[in-house]
Amino acid sequence: MTVTLEVADGVGTIRLDRPPMNALDSAMQDRLREVAREAGRRPDVRAVVLWGGEKVFAAGADIKEMQAMSYEDMADRAGPLQEAFTAVARIPKPVVAAVTGYALGGGCELALCADIRIAAQDARLGQPEILLGLIPGAGGTQRLARLVGPSRAKDLIFTGRMVGAAEALAIGLVDQVVPAAEVHARALAWAARLARGPAYALRAAKEAVDAGLETDLDSGLAIERGLFAGLFATADRETGMRSFIEDGPGKAEFR
Repeated sequence: MTVTLEVADGVGTIRLDRPPMNALDSAMQDRLREVAREAGRRPDVRAVVLWGGEKVFAAGADIKEMQAMSYEDMADRAGPLQEAFTAVARIPKPVVAAVTGYALGGGCELALCADIRIAAQDARLGQPEILLGLIPGAGGTQRLARLVGPSRAKDLIFTGRMVGAAEALAIGLVDQVVPAAEVHARALAWAARLARGPAYALRAAKEAVDAGLETDLDSGLAIERGLFAGLFATADRETGMRSFIEDGPGKAEFR
């Protein structure tokens, strides 16, 4: 399998495994969609790590496959392509991308689907599709602009240039930069911490932020209001408040 889901201690690792560069061909995209939906459904998965291995996250689409495609072929393929990445973005649990080596084109777009990105010091990220006479097609024009702002997104998309980890951190494309040997462990630690948290509250927090970004402030506040009130029906809220009163803050143990 080119994409697998490995689960341990509440953390599901979505592993990209198509050496040497994890080029995202159609079969891998379809498998990614299946695995993302599985991670979203499984109750034993409470947080997710996206991991391409020690050498590379994903260096983009399979260009040889794309070169042979006609307009009709891509018109049929573009929908499933975006659906695969959207399935990752809509996993209703915290998702962290552990970025090593290259995260280019579709690889960068996949990292954009995570809630947080931890990058190696020598990582390189970018959207080089313009150098092929194309634009990003798996959400890059939309998610990148929402993350770093339209001007910086246009800089990266118009030029196709790669950015190193330091610049990626400075513009908000990644959230943490660590030595390459520590990326996977840091991502697992981050995910493990959240896997011990209140699952319904984390799901609501992610939904409120993501849905709110797609609408106006008043509508976003309405989304937040409904989710906030709904959490008063959960055992997690009862556990958290009881623990706060009886034991002090930050000591609740959620199931």
